[in-house]
Amino acid sequence: MRSASHTPRKRFGQHFLHDARVLARIVEAIAPRPGDAIVEIGPGEGALTRLLLERVPRIEAIEIDRDLASRLEAEFPPERLTVHRADALRFDFATFPAGARLVGNLPYNISTPLLFRLAEYAERVRDMHFMLQLEVVDRMVAKASTPDYGRLSVMLQTRFSMQKLFRVAPGAFRPPPKVESAVVRLIPLAAAERPRVDERIFARVVAAAFSARRKTLRNALPLAAADFAALAIDPGLRPENLAPSDYVRIAQRVAG
Repeated sequence: MRSASHTPRKRFGQHFLHDARVLARIVEAIAPRPGDAIVEIGPGEGALTRLLLERVPRIEAIEIDRDLASRLEAEFPPERLTVHRADALRFDFATFPAGARLVGNLPYNISTPLLFRLAEYAERVRDMHFMLQLEVVDRMVAKASTPDYGRLSVMLQTRFSMQKLFRVAPGAFRPPPKVESAVVRLIPLAAAERPRVDERIFARVVAAAFSARRKTLRNALPLAAADFAALAIDPGLRPENLAPSDYVRIAQRVAG
């Protein structure tokens, strides 16, 4: 049973992807195999869900809209689709098996906090493929000293290897959003590539730096001149001039 009559709800940031070519490109990018543990965040009307279920025997999905969840449950038997009626921002993704593959057209109104939330589970997932606002994807993959580089760039790049796959025009959705979109792939870094740092301290350092991104580092971070000298970092630089590895070193210095 299709749910094309469902009225998109603004409070959930609903924009339903309906373009068959875009959906096919997403499935091609994911390249699902029968043994994969697929978790779809925000299946909505089920356009992507149906295509994925042609490739894998079952999917777990997280859907906050109870009406959409009911329609999906009516269309698919529970052995093929398990729908968790929950808010993805509060969901415990550790309940899924290690190596899960996360996919979805993420609600744009919560995309940044949701990405921070999902980053906490980087060690448990195989990869992630998401449709997001183009501006957010550009921030995710941005390099240091570029306009889009910021807190999101640093926090994700220390956990994932990321690639912007392709852009998607507003007309691919119902209703069309006011912005362009893009599909991005996130692959968790191997254990040897992940920085050894206190995550809470690291997060505080990065947040403090970019909350004052127009200031120089000496004014944005609570470090003494001797600390900057020991780290070989020019305190006259601005937060966007430092690479993620520099923030790791700063956090290690603060922790020490």
